[in-house]
Amino acid sequence: MNLFRTAIFILLFIVPPACKPAILRICCGAQIGRGVSIGWFSTVMGRHISIGDHSAIRALTIINCGGDLSIGRYSIISSFILVYGAAGLRIGHHSYIGPQSLINTEEEVRIGDWSALGARCMVYTHGSFLPYTEGYWVRFAPVVIGNRVWCAAGVFLHPGTTIGDNSFVNSRSVVSGDIPANAIVEGHPAQVVNTMNRMQRTITPRRLDAIAGQMLRHFLAIATNYGELRLLSDTPHPLVQVGRHTYRIVLVPAHGETPAVAPDQPTIWLICRPDWQPAPTQLWLNLITYRRSPAHAVILDALCTFLQRYYGIQLEYEER
Repeated sequence: MNLFRTAIFILLFIVPPACKPAILRICCGAQIGRGVSIGWFSTVMGRHISIGDHSAIRALTIINCGGDLSIGRYSIISSFILVYGAAGLRIGHHSYIGPQSLINTEEEVRIGDWSALGARCMVYTHGSFLPYTEGYWVRFAPVVIGNRVWCAAGVFLHPGTTIGDNSFVNSRSVVSGDIPANAIVEGHPAQVVNTMNRMQRTITPRRLDAIAGQMLRHFLAIATNYGELRLLSDTPHPLVQVGRHTYRIVLVPAHGETPAVAPDQPTIWLICRPDWQPAPTQLWLNLITYRRSPAHAVILDALCTFLQRYYGIQLEYEER
């Protein structure tokens, strides 16, 4: 980095999070979307920087790319992450990098849409230590991770690794070479042990209703035991209290009658029915379209975070 970029890199590390997007726009010409957050003691640098709407870089993360840095919409870069190297990093939409991961970008690293690296994953595009002039090897090669790829905790990706779309890499696997699409791989070295098509269940409307009910019950159990939520009643629809506010949480099933609630009762609608939408002013999230109402409430935000963290469901904001 030249002196100016080094100064900006250091400044970003120490300034409050609210100032960081503006500094990147003004000083680096970065393209920063709406709702982007960069946490305390995190800093970002690249030749060209682009961060999509509602993406987040958590606290205590350092990203220093000599090439282009591109992060898609709704992606999350967790805490205690180090990204460094002469080339670039491209991350798609709705993707996730878990805490304490390390990404070496001496050659370019590309991660597709809806893909994730779990905690403590390591991605290397360069490997050497013993002297090349004495006959030891050196390896430079990019790493490409496709769309809808999940690398669980502790996965190591060697230089030159390519992982096809819709694949799963089990924890602590060591991966090199090409992994085909729709593969489940594990081991050291990683080998294909099954296919995603065989493992993935078919979701019917009836099963989606059952899944939604299961997730809601799990959320209420977690939130009432460990959070600030108080369950006042669970029939016919859960009535919860957060601070001074009470809400009815209503599941709209794929078939049958739409549940009736009192018009003066604040309601959060959990929607499993295609083409059904509550009034624009109400709070809701839709498990068909993966969208949520733009309005915020503590209970709705907590439910959305729970669904993402525990069940892999990521929701986009409905446009106002």
